[in-house]
Amino acid sequence: MSISKYFEVDGGYRMPRIGFGTWQAPPDILEKAVDAALEAGYRHFDSARAYENEAALGQALNRWIAGDPARRKELFVVTKLPPGGNRPNLVEEYFSASLRDLGLDYVDLYLLHVPFGFEHIPGDLHPKNPDGSMKFDYNTDLVGIWKAILKLKESGRVRNVGISNMNEEQIKRLYAVGKPACLQVEVHVLHQQKPLIAFANQLGIPVVAYSPLGSKALADALAEKTGRSYPNLLEIPEVMRIANTHSRTPAQILLRFLLQHGVASIPKSTDPTRIKQNISVWDFELSEKEMEELHALDRGNEGRICDFLFFAGVEKHPEYPFKKQ
Repeated sequence: MSISKYFEVDGGYRMPRIGFGTWQAPPDILEKAVDAALEAGYRHFDSARAYENEAALGQALNRWIAGDPARRKELFVVTKLPPGGNRPNLVEEYFSASLRDLGLDYVDLYLLHVPFGFEHIPGDLHPKNPDGSMKFDYNTDLVGIWKAILKLKESGRVRNVGISNMNEEQIKRLYAVGKPACLQVEVHVLHQQKPLIAFANQLGIPVVAYSPLGSKALADALAEKTGRSYPNLLEIPEVMRIANTHSRTPAQILLRFLLQHGVASIPKSTDPTRIKQNISVWDFELSEKEMEELHALDRGNEGRICDFLFFAGVEKHPEYPFKKQ
């Protein structure tokens, strides 16, 4: 099957379906990884204010751009509004700080990162109470925030705006105000999000998968806190067997599965060899039988890794997106 290397998003812009994730990458390591990613052919780079590494990403990208507007146009740069900025009157302030750190005139996509809000504490993106719980703002005006983000497009400093970590009900509310250019959510072989993807497709919203390889670093950290066991997606027997059949890495199989599943992916690695492998998924195809085997691995909501419960108290927020029915 022929799959385009791009999603067409509103306004005629093209989003590469394989991007480069930057979550949990320390600034010094990230710069070298971005250099390797650019050399390997990545042009879609995903970041966020909450990752606290936008400046490092911007430095690496600007070295490559070298002042050439044509090179800047080759890139699709994404960043996100952090929970502490989830108030309509703070969107401009937080966006401007991201743009300044990235050192760019505009970003290609700006996302509403999460639907819940933290208290706005200047200089502290993850404010905590003495007991370790987060300082939440329980009066989050999701629609008001989205309206403020939509206005950013009018300034020319944002080409597209989108949403992340939203459930169907939240998407409906925001879509009624303005169509998101994309929806970024956790999607991988154990958490395939079929109903949510089908819903987004009905609305014409492309889906971008974060943690497409299972985000082992996060899973390991959560396992220590929760005692829950998180499987290593790269060691799933079916995935390894299919990888051997195609003489590919397990990561390549997981990423190709998502492409054929109809979503874009933003795998993250800091290893130059794996960085190159993760974008080399266009010259082979999984058979219908192999796709069926991988579809059968779906655990639904039980397969979710990033439930945000590491933000102590988040489940009490009225906009927490993963409430159990």
